[in-house]
Amino acid sequence: MVVSVLEEMRIRSLGVIDDAVVELSPGFTAVTGETGAGKTMVVTSLGLLLGGRADAALVRIGAKSAVVEGRLALPPDAPVLTRAEEAGAELDDGALLISRTVSAEGRSRAHLGGRSVPVGLLAELADELVAVHGQTDQQGLLKPGRQRQALDRYAGEAVSVSLAAYGEAYRRLRTVVAELDEITTRARERAQEADLLRFGLEEISAVEPLPGEDAELAAEAERLGHAEALAAAAATGHTALAGNPEDLESADATTLVSGAQRALEAVRAHDPRLAALADRLGEVAILLGDVAGELAGYADDLDADPLRLAAVEERRAALTQLTRKYGEDIDAVLAWAEQSAARLAELDNDDDRITELTAERDAVRAELGALAQRLTQARRDSAQRFAEDVTTELASLAMPHARVSFDIRDTEVAPDGDGIEVDGRFLAYGPTGVDEVELLLAPHPGAPPRPIAKGASGGELSRVMLAVEVVFAGSDPVPTYLFDEVDAGVGGKAAVEVGRRLARLARSAQVVVVTHLPQVAAFADRQLLVEKTNDGSVTRSGVKVLEGEERVRELSRMLAGQEDSESARAHAEELLAAAHGEDRL
Repeated sequence: MVVSVLEEMRIRSLGVIDDAVVELSPGFTAVTGETGAGKTMVVTSLGLLLGGRADAALVRIGAKSAVVEGRLALPPDAPVLTRAEEAGAELDDGALLISRTVSAEGRSRAHLGGRSVPVGLLAELADELVAVHGQTDQQGLLKPGRQRQALDRYAGEAVSVSLAAYGEAYRRLRTVVAELDEITTRARERAQEADLLRFGLEEISAVEPLPGEDAELAAEAERLGHAEALAAAAATGHTALAGNPEDLESADATTLVSGAQRALEAVRAHDPRLAALADRLGEVAILLGDVAGELAGYADDLDADPLRLAAVEERRAALTQLTRKYGEDIDAVLAWAEQSAARLAELDNDDDRITELTAERDAVRAELGALAQRLTQARRDSAQRFAEDVTTELASLAMPHARVSFDIRDTEVAPDGDGIEVDGRFLAYGPTGVDEVELLLAPHPGAPPRPIAKGASGGELSRVMLAVEVVFAGSDPVPTYLFDEVDAGVGGKAAVEVGRRLARLARSAQVVVVTHLPQVAAFADRQLLVEKTNDGSVTRSGVKVLEGEERVRELSRMLAGQEDSESARAHAEELLAAAHGEDRL
């Protein structure tokens, strides 16, 4: 039962398509049409909806932007819905709307459920929704890295758990090795750095600066340098406030204020306002007395010793030498010293750290070797089952004698090289283990297994890819499969078997196939025709569902290039009858 369905796509100003709606349905949908009519734009459009790379060249000439909109029906418990709702998406009558806009300048925007989202989110959701396969995917299957990924995907948790543990240990080892290399290869630089830090710390230690000392000495130097002027000012101020004992007739501020207070005190009982002023004069008299006393003490304490001034200036000069090198003030110098002492301790402990890191590296390498061995065994166990399942599928795709197998090998390195020990052997390793995985194909009995990159024709490669996807459908299914020219290089009986196998896959998933083969299209539950108008564009009327006589005519064209050929029509009807007979398997 199909749990998610891509219901339709609207495509505007994309390639040859002006404005068209592609109506899709559950089951098997075949997309056909003349070469160059724009069939592949269906695949391109879906790729954009699923977060594919935007290219300004896709925008129709003369248009400001290309727009692709999709409507996806999902069950209420679909994990994709949870992720979409977290991004603020809202459903439209139970369906999720996706749109992608590409401007003529190459800028791209994505919307999900009415909300603007990063394009990367569409790609994230795509992994759970659709498997897209085209000619580039066939070429990708030729790469050993992709073949290893296919095996790991098939194996599921048997490999993924071990691979995750291995990956974590691998990253930890890389971190340790990087730090160890940094210490050992930069030993001379680190020694020079330690000498510079040690010299600076010794220079600071010799001066022994105190926090804030530079500011305090600056204030003291200012005071000592103007001692005479300060003493004179203090004496003058004291005389003005307290009077001169040698001049009994001189008036001072304290005496005058006290006289004014006594005058007011004599009449304060007659007016509250004067009483208040008398109190304030009393406070002024007290304040004047305090200031006069402090001025007298200041003058007594003032040290005009030139020797002290010389000592202060000498100390300030020593502190200035430090602030010129290590900080804008003494507090900054002391902070530098604290940080440098910690760094020096780290540098001085290089030998101990090297010993630590070497031991940690060896321990993680040993752990990595054990994990790699477990990972390799899991891959070998899964590879045999995977190969058997794909071989069985190939028998259903008119390759009854073909055999698929996996070559899982490793590369030995010298014991003192950059390798890990696995079961007594030192092997090259990487982020995914020590295994080099390659898919082999023996197309007929007696033929030696060869890498599919060298031993498979275009038609055989198409069928191997389809067989792999069908096997995945049983172990790691997605709701929708889109195949672009998966039948390339296939014809005759093999084409019929490809169509039959796609129809079987469509029983548990939505399958959309862009094809030029009538044998494949005949097995479809629904056939869409893409055709251009006279001006070379595809409009709304250029993508239509074929039924009855129209479908027979299109199959006739695909068979013989002539819609009205009686023999082609008879063959088309025969294909449809055979494909939709009681037993389609």
